[in-house]
Amino acid sequence: MPFKTLLTVTGPDHGDHDLKLAAGLCEEINAHLSVLVLLIAAPPSGGGYAAVVSPAWLAEREAGIEMLESRSSAVSKILSESPVSADLSSDYPEQSWADEVIGRRARYADLTIVGPEMLASHVLKEKVIAGGLFASGKPVLLVPKGARGTLKPKRVLVAWDASLEASRAVREPLDILAGANEVRIVMIDPIEDERHHGAEPGADVATYLSRHGVKVMVDRLPSSNHSIADVLRQHAVDTGAELMVMGAYGHSRLRERIFGGVTMSMLEEPGLPILMAR
Repeated sequence: MPFKTLLTVTGPDHGDHDLKLAAGLCEEINAHLSVLVLLIAAPPSGGGYAAVVSPAWLAEREAGIEMLESRSSAVSKILSESPVSADLSSDYPEQSWADEVIGRRARYADLTIVGPEMLASHVLKEKVIAGGLFASGKPVLLVPKGARGTLKPKRVLVAWDASLEASRAVREPLDILAGANEVRIVMIDPIEDERHHGAEPGADVATYLSRHGVKVMVDRLPSSNHSIADVLRQHAVDTGAELMVMGAYGHSRLRERIFGGVTMSMLEEPGLPILMAR
């Protein structure tokens, strides 16, 4: 499916790099840009339900709204000077509702762009990624600092573990995969049986993708006592991949947070642009 609408989220304390990155990606594939300016509201200053709120909290809230309006005005000016079509919205949710607010906007986009400024913003980053992956059913694209973001990559690495999440991840960017010169299906320590990777690991997904015109190669790699995330990142470097495609959160978020996992490792240190889907 072609990506026709891209969403990016920006905060009042962010610069314009992520915004320009998303606009550039829209221009590259002739897509529409949707921008959400978001600030997480300050929580009330304690007390029970219907307690009198403090003047300090009211002042902080008014200041937050002014910051949101100022950032929205600045973003509107940038969009008016951009060659891409765009729409702009803003919101001031409480922290507990922020991912749902972001997810509702992401439902009307094909892909959420998470650039280096957002990746450096701890609280808002978690909300954007959670909203994009769990509250919208759409993929997200992580573009770390120093990486070249593109939706027309020539070399793509697909992290394949035969999971439902991985299947959704390869389905979403089929047009991107079909346009690449080389797509490597990478499996780490594949298990040869029907409940896992099949009798010939990688053959089924390679056949599926080749029917869509994707130029596929299959790489079966040993972990050799390294983490799966480290093996994937190193192989991406070794093969000159411009984009990695992978499923996100094969385990629960709580389990990943406690015990670690490939998704958490990639979110903390992407290394290259990564398209994630769940």
